[in-house]
Amino acid sequence: MFSKKAFTIQEQIAQLQKRGLHIPNTQLAAKYLSNISYYRLGEYWHSMQSDKTTHQFKTNSKFKDVIALYNFDAELRLLLFDVIEKIEISLRTKLIYHLSHEIDPWWFQNLDLFTDSMALVKTLSNLQEELERSKDVTIKNHFKNHKDDKRFPPAWKSLEQTSFGALSKLYGNLKPTVKSKDTIAKELGAVNHTYLPSWLQSIAQIRNYCAHHSRLWNRNLPGTVKLLPKPPNPWIIDSVNVPNQHEFIHLYVHMCLMKYLLNNIQPNNNFRNSLNNLFVKYPNVDPNALGMKPNWQKEPLWQ
Repeated sequence: MFSKKAFTIQEQIAQLQKRGLHIPNTQLAAKYLSNISYYRLGEYWHSMQSDKTTHQFKTNSKFKDVIALYNFDAELRLLLFDVIEKIEISLRTKLIYHLSHEIDPWWFQNLDLFTDSMALVKTLSNLQEELERSKDVTIKNHFKNHKDDKRFPPAWKSLEQTSFGALSKLYGNLKPTVKSKDTIAKELGAVNHTYLPSWLQSIAQIRNYCAHHSRLWNRNLPGTVKLLPKPPNPWIIDSVNVPNQHEFIHLYVHMCLMKYLLNNIQPNNNFRNSLNNLFVKYPNVDPNALGMKPNWQKEPLWQ
């Protein structure tokens, strides 16, 4: 049975010091711990411990380095959230445009277009909840002006209310025979529908981590992604910088895919400089914890 009692902030600091974490300014540490929980910060000092059972820290482990890691991770989430926003808006736009023209404005509720009808029903159920909660004037006016139309509002209204995760599921669930599935993949540089779904799913997962302020640094990410054997647009040419299959769990490969998509959406983006500046700002952060490769900035992908 779990029997640990809650520690006061002073007790938390005393325990960390006893375990070997250098905290010269206990007043400042108390300020941090009153705003960032001990448990949350623990995700950042865990790697500093030489013994994970007794929680003893390695020699020269410092509280200020824990805070630096925490701040780096927070800024990294903000950076990636901004990149993912552009990818999300582009995907939403392309889905609405191409499929509304190929099929009709209500394509997203047409069971015949999707491989997994049960998954679609779940997606539509979530969408209905979003529309019912929506305070958007466009949605309210649509339901007011079209009371006799029992369908969802058309794609250009409905899909503006749904999440990136739902959009990625809609795209991945489309049957291969739907022409727009390949059209969208080609416009984003992914050649065909075979590769893009895994990219979008992984990016949607990372978006959720960002939205919920979860740690990205030194995190093993779920799932794998399919890499193009011969990307049509600038990618990585030095073999030492290409992610290997077993390294798909690291953030680096996912950031490479974000950069690849962003280069098609916004060619003159500053993702590389922003990411590089983050490592410069926090020199004590180990890039290997993100799976970063040597000289990644010099690859055609990141130029």
